[in-house]
Amino acid sequence: MGRGMRAGKKPKTGGGSMQQQLKQVQAMQREMEEAQAHLGEKEVTTTAGGGAVEVTVNGNKELTALKLDKDVIDPEDPEMLQDLIIAAVNEGMRQVDELVEEQMRGITGGLNIPGL
Repeated sequence: MGRGMRAGKKPKTGGGSMQQQLKQVQAMQREMEEAQAHLGEKEVTTTAGGGAVEVTVNGNKELTALKLDKDVIDPEDPEMLQDLIIAAVNEGMRQVDELVEEQMRGITGGLNIPGL
């Protein structure tokens, strides 16, 4: 036992600090839920092939729009069109990830919380 401690006596834990921390975590959780709802309303639009393929992705990582320039549709080369679509969608997803990370960093104050 530590110096000055008696059997059965608990060390002081700093009053209501645990309750204060719990309130802070609950407030942060509410803010994160609100932020996620707002992120679903945001959209990013990206292009590939010099604008031949344009995609829009929302904050929920759902593809909401796809535009193809008619000149990029070549029946003899479907792989090129597939590659351009994949590139545009991946870029849109990357930008949504950045939006989410930025939003969460603002809420958590830069704390590294697993799963966010």
